[in-house]
Amino acid sequence: MVSPSTIFSRLQRFQSKLKDLGIDCAMIRTLSDYKYLLGFKWLRPAMLIPAEGIPKVFIASGEEEGFMERAVIKDVEVITYLEGGDLMSKVTSAVRSLKARRVGMVFTVERDSYSLLYELFKRANKDVEVVDVGPILSGLRAIKDDYEVECIRQAGSIASKVLERTLSSIRGGISETELAAEAYYEAYKSGCEEPHIYVNSGPHPKVHSEPSKDIKVREGVLVTVIIACDYNGYYANTSATTYVGLQPPEAVLNSLKCVKEVYERAYELTKPGVRFAEVMKSLDEVYMKYGLLKNRLVGYTHGVGLQPEEYPITTIIAAHRATAAEERMALAFIHSPIMLPRYGSVKFEDTFIIINNKLVRMTNAINLL
Repeated sequence: MVSPSTIFSRLQRFQSKLKDLGIDCAMIRTLSDYKYLLGFKWLRPAMLIPAEGIPKVFIASGEEEGFMERAVIKDVEVITYLEGGDLMSKVTSAVRSLKARRVGMVFTVERDSYSLLYELFKRANKDVEVVDVGPILSGLRAIKDDYEVECIRQAGSIASKVLERTLSSIRGGISETELAAEAYYEAYKSGCEEPHIYVNSGPHPKVHSEPSKDIKVREGVLVTVIIACDYNGYYANTSATTYVGLQPPEAVLNSLKCVKEVYERAYELTKPGVRFAEVMKSLDEVYMKYGLLKNRLVGYTHGVGLQPEEYPITTIIAAHRATAAEERMALAFIHSPIMLPRYGSVKFEDTFIIINNKLVRMTNAINLL
């Protein structure tokens, strides 16, 4: 379990950022941020963190004893509610008790962070300015402490085992869902609580498509297995591709050579102070060399932690490509697959953490190439 001193440190750093930006308090509804700041998962999260003072946690009536048993730190104010309207009323009362004029919220698509709640809050607090504190928390969460590093290391060990087990189950006639079932079984048996598994079998390439019972593995196609395994809530991602058949065609061999060279160059160039856009530019030279520039998706890496994909997400958010790698970042690459019509997609991905200016590999997909 994460130590109380680690949780206190996280809270203090977050509160210091709030103070610096003149934000009076922050309302946390996102599950991953809640877990980061309190050290454990609690469904329907609701917590008000003042720029100074102890957090106020809102718990459904009857759950408070169970909450305090699990709480990493006990220095919190517990406020109970009976239903949604009562919760909003008590949140509003708490905000007013702090005389808050600027309140932080996280704007995201994550579970329990709904625009409806934001609208209800604004209606009940017309004199309050709402500020997005998502970037503050993303920046804090991107730099992993010792506890997080160890959790990701354990998750990586599990993910590697699950990937190898799933790849060994690939055979003609098996469906994508049957392969996914093998992976989920191994993941849950190994201690995962919320793994994410994708299985994509050609010939029509897909990106992180949910497995289908109607798509069967057959000769002459590529099968890509994508694994995100968790340990104590922290993820490690890994992916690998295999060709089904005796002799891969030239197009497949060419793409495998390309992804290996791209992976090795990314490993060489990704280091503290180097912007992700600079690495991407160099990787595109490799794709171009193999004639696959138009077959790759843009972006090559993303952060990993309390979510399988979190800041920085160069594959989705263009602005994140301008940021630089930092010491203690956990990154997954090569995240973007090469899309090969007629065969499927090619992807080899590992999770790394930058420790003492070096990329330390947490999974071993590249060893399967």
